[in-house]
Amino acid sequence: MTSTPKRFVAALFGLGVALSASAASAAPCGGNNGEGFDAWVQNFQAEAISRGISPRVASAALSGVSYDRRLIAYDRTQRPFKLTFEQFVAKRAPASLISQARSRIQRNKALFDRVEAKYGVPAPIIATIWGMETAFGAIQGNKNVFNGLATLAYDCRRTEMFQGELIAAMQLVDRGDLTMSEMRGAEHGEIGQAQFLPSSYLKYAVDGDGDGRADMVRSSADTIASIANYLRAKGWRAGGGWEEGSANFGVLAEWNKARVYQRAIAYAATQIDQGGSRAQR
Repeated sequence: MTSTPKRFVAALFGLGVALSASAASAAPCGGNNGEGFDAWVQNFQAEAISRGISPRVASAALSGVSYDRRLIAYDRTQRPFKLTFEQFVAKRAPASLISQARSRIQRNKALFDRVEAKYGVPAPIIATIWGMETAFGAIQGNKNVFNGLATLAYDCRRTEMFQGELIAAMQLVDRGDLTMSEMRGAEHGEIGQAQFLPSSYLKYAVDGDGDGRADMVRSSADTIASIANYLRAKGWRAGGGWEEGSANFGVLAEWNKARVYQRAIAYAATQIDQGGSRAQR
């Protein structure tokens, strides 16, 4: 979600740690090259422990991480978001995604209906985001979340943001929401089928299948409910539509800041909706 709760805060303690991490003053950044990265990692490990992370998790999370120059170069350019709307839709919301989304909505109609009744977010929006983020869970990324987050936390471009995300990622493991081996995702540390950043994972993931755990890595139901929970928390209005100019279109900026991404979500959701996903209710 760059931009995606695992565990809707296995309690206020978890949320408190995540919030204090982001709110606290950031540790000094390391610079715009990787020369001091190893020393910075050692210092940050101590700082993570001082912020409430267990020594075991802090050590395991940062063991073996290395400065990723390719990631820094990618972060500077963000090329996908510089495509035209037509180019972006062709890559991220093609006809195949529209078709798959319609099929998934119909196969899981009771679930989508239940989620909309609870959170006010309609199936076409949820399915569009789910499909655009990970092809409905098929492509979640396999990069070491801690490696990417440590690189970005060391960098001086968005230091405070990514130091907070690095602490939040450790908290997910410390709290037992995810194992260390499950901390795999995309370039900027996004995790699970909706690609939540760790701080959002802590705050907004919910249990959608009733098994007592909000698992956005394996559970489609949890992912669907968590996307809806996130959007509702950001101001989604039930029945308000999502076209450009609507209040709900503005909420899409909370999902992704890129205007082209917001427009693509609205476009794809409309195409899904016109295919009968709501007409057959």
